[in-house]
Amino acid sequence: MHHLLTIYALGADPATIQKHYVNNKTYQRPPLPTEEKVVQEMHDPTKFKTFLGQEKHFRNYLVFFQSEIDAKGWPAVINEYCFARDDRAEDMLVRLFMGFLHPLIHLGFGVEFKQPAIIAEALAQAAVHGDWMKGMFFEAEKAATARKEKGEKPKSLVNLLDEIHDDQMLRAAPHWNDPNKIRDGILKRAPERMIHYLSQFWVESTSERELERKTAEMINATVYYTAGAQRPPKIVKFDFYFMHCVNCSIFFSTFLRQDWLELKDKARLLEWKARTDLAMYASRKCPDVLLGEVVKYNPKVPPKDKNKPWAEIFERVKRKDDDGHSAKFLRALAHGKDFCQKYELIGSDEFRLKGDMWDKVGHMAIDSVEDSGATWARSVGFDEAWRDFTDRPMAVL
Repeated sequence: MHHLLTIYALGADPATIQKHYVNNKTYQRPPLPTEEKVVQEMHDPTKFKTFLGQEKHFRNYLVFFQSEIDAKGWPAVINEYCFARDDRAEDMLVRLFMGFLHPLIHLGFGVEFKQPAIIAEALAQAAVHGDWMKGMFFEAEKAATARKEKGEKPKSLVNLLDEIHDDQMLRAAPHWNDPNKIRDGILKRAPERMIHYLSQFWVESTSERELERKTAEMINATVYYTAGAQRPPKIVKFDFYFMHCVNCSIFFSTFLRQDWLELKDKARLLEWKARTDLAMYASRKCPDVLLGEVVKYNPKVPPKDKNKPWAEIFERVKRKDDDGHSAKFLRALAHGKDFCQKYELIGSDEFRLKGDMWDKVGHMAIDSVEDSGATWARSVGFDEAWRDFTDRPMAVL
């Protein structure tokens, strides 16, 4: 579904959309039967939580949220189950960010395209995910509040990335063999250091103008470290986990436009996303961010029309046999360019990616997913992540 909506938004014709649907339908799992008794019990808040975190109840949660949306409308249901600030909503908000942001990405698609069925799926996805990031989110939020009360000012995301990169204790926390490098790495071996940095970012004001600027900062910082985390002389590849942070970022402009969502909740959602981005960066062993790799990049297929470089990139990704990650990535990058443009002119260090760097990142991305070897590198701060990738041809070194 993510893939189809993305290429639809990029202008794919019906035949192309149908082709990709057929290619990807093979790994879809059949739905489990609905347990009506369980669905009815979910209406009791006390019993609702007894089914959380259990994948076998996805179908039951889906039917439950479908009925809730039918009765109340999807904006009211999202507010009630994710932003009401009661125990149930606090728990669900954490779960939205689990699974490498997939429930939140799914919710983003549902809200952007105004699809109640997709929103019900997103909430059901969240409900059956774990909640092991709960401590990180709430401790960072509590520490950030304490900093604000002392009169401290928040730091920019790129400055925090610099500090995280230079923190040897945090860099050593994730190990290559950790099953989950956030849970079993940084939150096990250096949780205090991670909270120390996460608590230094927050949204100072909940005005619409400030929220938009901080959203642009989040997008720019996430693409900055995702694009710059290369390992020359190895061929250009993007990190699979960082890519999800970029793919999720596109929906924050959609969230900003929702008049049913309060400004304070938009701000909190943004803060949690930015903190997730910082934790994700640290969990991949804090790779060097080589902005020069972007600045000096020469596209393998130079654009025929330099005034419309993205049109050709989109045509290439629409044709590519893919599970949707590449198309989502390219669309999010193009959105980032448009959304951040007016803030880059300020000349602030908060926005390190600017101007035609965005176009070069787009070319890097499409070239990399078409290149040899695995489509994505995984955990690029580790030497092991690059072991199976070839070196670049001498002509492009």
